Amino acid sequence: MKLKALSLATMLAMATAASAEVKIALDSAADLDTSGSYNWAYAFGQALTDAGMEVREMPRGSVGNEAEKFDQVSTGLLEVSLSDVRAVAQVDPFIYGVRLPYIFDDIDHMDRALAAGNVFERVNENLAAQDAILLALAPLGPSSGVITTDAVVRSPADMADLRMRALDDAQIAMYQAWGSSGTVVPWGEVPAGLQTGVIDGYLNSPFVPVMFGQTDFVKNFSDAGVIIPLRAVIVSKLWYDGLSDEDRAAVDAAVETADAATRTWLAEASVRGLTMLEENGVTVQRLTPEERAVFREASKAVYDSGLMPSEDVQTWTSLSDGSR
Repeated sequence: MKLKALSLATMLAMATAASAEVKIALDSAADLDTSGSYNWAYAFGQALTDAGMEVREMPRGSVGNEAEKFDQVSTGLLEVSLSDVRAVAQVDPFIYGVRLPYIFDDIDHMDRALAAGNVFERVNENLAAQDAILLALAPLGPSSGVITTDAVVRSPADMADLRMRALDDAQIAMYQAWGSSGTVVPWGEVPAGLQTGVIDGYLNSPFVPVMFGQTDFVKNFSDAGVIIPLRAVIVSKLWYDGLSDEDRAAVDAAVETADAATRTWLAEASVRGLTMLEENGVTVQRLTPEERAVFREASKAVYDSGLMPSEDVQTWTSLSDGSR
């Protein structure tokens, strides 16, 4: 995954540059109202600034796509990136466990499970070979629901005739478990796909249709609470290891500050996200616990789909069950 081997002189030069400025590559608009990942990045950057470090936010897309961001982190050209979880999974697929449907009841449950399984330590053992470190998992927003152009969805049966946008094969397997179908569509092509009928909807946090200006053609949101949408906070190991003890302690403290700030935001956003959809003309289906249970039961087939090694699935389910 690395572009090329680096000379000692280059590494020292990058370490010197890193000590002067910490670049944070954003994954969304700099909007504290609708973006959980930006709340994380903002709180992290403010904590570093308060500690005397210079911070610069890099707007979404300004430093390249996901693969290019990872390469820049890996080679020390970029200090911090808010990245897709898939960027980590390409090195260690174990992290995909956070995307198993209904694996976590809420963000606090997730945090307990991650701590109990020493997940960050486990993943970072493999990321070290790419000179990258997973510092945190930042919630993009409230738990994902079913977003559609027209269909009202209160059960998997309501999705029988829908073709949904999928991130990858794992999400296609989930749609199939629900009796629907999916097709992988890049995010940039989603608006056109929804408007032309190529796809009928997608799975995401309630803020997303508002954040990306889709409420003219997205008209229904089903509050199914399937997955906590997350961003992986990846940092350069060359940068992190090259920090002074004082600066490294400041970074570690900033992670705790950002985690706490984002979780405080998420508690309020879980209610406001649905209200914001309704204010923009989207009908919200607030599912009962019994209706959600139908989705949860149907989703169990994904755990045995073979998309993750069975031992990894068992590890994640054991962590989940033991952390409730």
